[in-house]
Amino acid sequence: MKTLSVIGAGNLGAQIARAAVAAGLSVVIANSRGPESLAELVSELGPAARAADPADAATAGDLVVLCTPLNSYPDLPAAQLEGKVLVDATNYYPELFGPIPEFDSRSMSSSEFLQSRLPGSVVIKALNNLGAADLTTDGQPAGSPGRRALAVAGDDPDAKARVVALVDALGFDVIDAGPLSEGWRFQRDQPAYGIRLDADQMRAALSDAKR
Repeated sequence: MKTLSVIGAGNLGAQIARAAVAAGLSVVIANSRGPESLAELVSELGPAARAADPADAATAGDLVVLCTPLNSYPDLPAAQLEGKVLVDATNYYPELFGPIPEFDSRSMSSSEFLQSRLPGSVVIKALNNLGAADLTTDGQPAGSPGRRALAVAGDDPDAKARVVALVDALGFDVIDAGPLSEGWRFQRDQPAYGIRLDADQMRAALSDAKR
């Protein structure tokens, strides 16, 4: 992978962009306010990064990371995301961004809900269960003792392998949580959410998750 696109330039999206540039990737970052609003961030990131609108970012990326509120899915560039691997780093916070009745009424993970709304994309859940600041402080080289671990979930083995490689490049061990339907195990309010865990601890936390 050479180019990572990030849709959503809030705290998490900006930190993913910083970590990706530090890992030697080119980054295309977009938000809902337009490329001009990202001038300061892109200047900080340097020549490996550029700003774009969401459709352009979706087209440009070898992988696309989604860092927008979950309920903003109707505004995503579905046509440009067709056939793309979409890394779902979103979390469902209805108290902040409003409820999603269709999601609230179903027993599914947030990523399954997103996949149902973007059937042309391959959704892999990852990068959602750590604080934004941790992206640039907690990453370590592979093989480091006690390296922090993150979880991934997805149904497509090849797409999942590409996301595992990305997370490893950003500085984290990766634990496969299983298919997309198991992504709830590292959503908010679960033991694997928001806590620094090594690989063994992450496996235990995923096992301890309860609906």
